[in-house]
Amino acid sequence: MRDLGGETGAVRAATAATFSWRRVSGVLLRHLYVLRRSVPRLLELAYWPTVQMVLWGFITQFFSQHSSWVASGAGVLVTAVLLWDVLFRSNLGVALSFMEEMWARNLGQIFVSPLRPIELVVGLAVMGGVRTLIAVVPAAVLAMPLFDVSVFALGLPLAAFFANLLIFGWSLGMLVSGLILRLGLGAESLAWVVIFALAPLSGVYYPIDVLPSLLQPIAYALPTAWVFEGMRAVLFGDGLPAGHLAAAVLLNALYACAAGAFFLLMVQRARERGLLLQQGE
Repeated sequence: MRDLGGETGAVRAATAATFSWRRVSGVLLRHLYVLRRSVPRLLELAYWPTVQMVLWGFITQFFSQHSSWVASGAGVLVTAVLLWDVLFRSNLGVALSFMEEMWARNLGQIFVSPLRPIELVVGLAVMGGVRTLIAVVPAAVLAMPLFDVSVFALGLPLAAFFANLLIFGWSLGMLVSGLILRLGLGAESLAWVVIFALAPLSGVYYPIDVLPSLLQPIAYALPTAWVFEGMRAVLFGDGLPAGHLAAAVLLNALYACAAGAFFLLMVQRARERGLLLQQGE
């Protein structure tokens, strides 16, 4: 038996030391099965190249038609990047804070406590604001000595732009959190997917009239389009268009109410189906 055991161990060692395409195929099949059962992961593979192509295609098209705009608009681009990061970070601040609770399997403990769902929503929103300030303020300060661009030169309109982007980011974060609660952590990439899907339609780096006429009404249904159009108007000395600000505020109120209601509905559904104790890494 000892000889047989020793021989078996030697065979196993020799087999393990030999490269095996069969074992490679096992790893491959495992991840192919994961992709097949997760539509968000599958779509994500084609999503990022498509969004990058569309976004930079519109940027290239705009600059090719407005070459004189490049020199006078360099500061506009840096300011647009900083304001876009407000939206991006506020969205992630809410969504990631919620996902951290899911990764830690802490949702069950949270919802058996006296904490009400609406209080969780407010807490996540405030945390999103804190994360946004931590991320954006150092970059805004650094842009002054590096590029001679001060986002603070916008003055009071900066507060209006910041508030509108922050609130819309909260709304997106609530929407994403609700979807992840419903679909599971396999859909966590939605935290990035949703925000970048809006980038080409928001006119961050170019005016909305660069977009095809079919997409312009969709763009103007987003508060981000009004914010960035207003930002360019201020930086080019035209003042803050009151209509742009009013449109952004009204759209934000609509989306914030809808996103909050959706998140609370998903929490209630998760409670009914017992999903709060089944989430985790």
